[in-house]
Amino acid sequence: MSGPRVLVVAATHGNERNAPWLLEGWRRNPAALASDGVVLALEIGNPVAYAASTRYLDRDLNRSFRLDLLADASRKEREIGRARELLALHGPDGTQPCVVVIDLHSTTSAMGNSLVVYGRRPADLALAAGIQGRLGLPIYLHEADAAQTGFLVERWPCGLVIEVGPVPQGVIDPTICRQTQLGLEAALAVIREAAAGQLRLPQRLVVHRHRGSVDVPREPDGTPAACVDRRRQGRDWQPLQAGDPLFRSRDGEALAFVPPPELGGEPAWPVFINEAAYGEKGIALSLTTRELWPVEAGWGEALKALLQRGTPL
Repeated sequence: MSGPRVLVVAATHGNERNAPWLLEGWRRNPAALASDGVVLALEIGNPVAYAASTRYLDRDLNRSFRLDLLADASRKEREIGRARELLALHGPDGTQPCVVVIDLHSTTSAMGNSLVVYGRRPADLALAAGIQGRLGLPIYLHEADAAQTGFLVERWPCGLVIEVGPVPQGVIDPTICRQTQLGLEAALAVIREAAAGQLRLPQRLVVHRHRGSVDVPREPDGTPAACVDRRRQGRDWQPLQAGDPLFRSRDGEALAFVPPPELGGEPAWPVFINEAAYGEKGIALSLTTRELWPVEAGWGEALKALLQRGTPL
């Protein structure tokens, strides 16, 4: 079979169970996934963490793809070793190279189906625009955050994350599985059309651009002094204004949102509100600004060129 090679990764975090459950089914029955026109490599991202049903063992795999970590022979963490393995197998210079990676995730926050793009590579933006044009999924553009780096998709020429929620960690939910498969099939359709020179992109792209993250107030010993206010819980992708209740203290006092300077006076659109896995990272929610971008013709051309260059003969 010929066509662009696409790496699909599930269980980058081992306690996100829906995507790897699907992936194991696609391995047994490839016809269950609409993937005509592409060559798929299906990988469990963190097999040992998946077997233990825990997010990771030594460190977050999805923060382990930094070039300095990969090049440091003294780093023996299992997740860094796994990152090296995935790149040696399916990276651009690997033994079975893939030109695109789709990283499948789930979240405990009320994000619905969404796309996460890291930075502004034209091919990534074309892929995201194509999916948004089909399914209307919101796009979270993560950039310019020195505290959060080393993401898996950054090490491939093109890629993005499909994020689906809410679902508790460790739980397989049929609705989440269905939404995950629909998102992936839309991505594969965009890739197939782009490789054939038939991709038509929308004129505009709605982007939620990362502008920073906010933690809950904490006690001197680091324990939470407040929780997310009930009026904000579950309201991902909805605007947050200065003075709106954001947190609630133990005694019931509402703590108002104070916009950070980096928002520049624009309304904040929070995402990943109360994501269970982010407490250890000091993140109660991330702040974005909602922007409308014109889709540039060069985006689609960049994706087409990449896919055609990487298509096996």
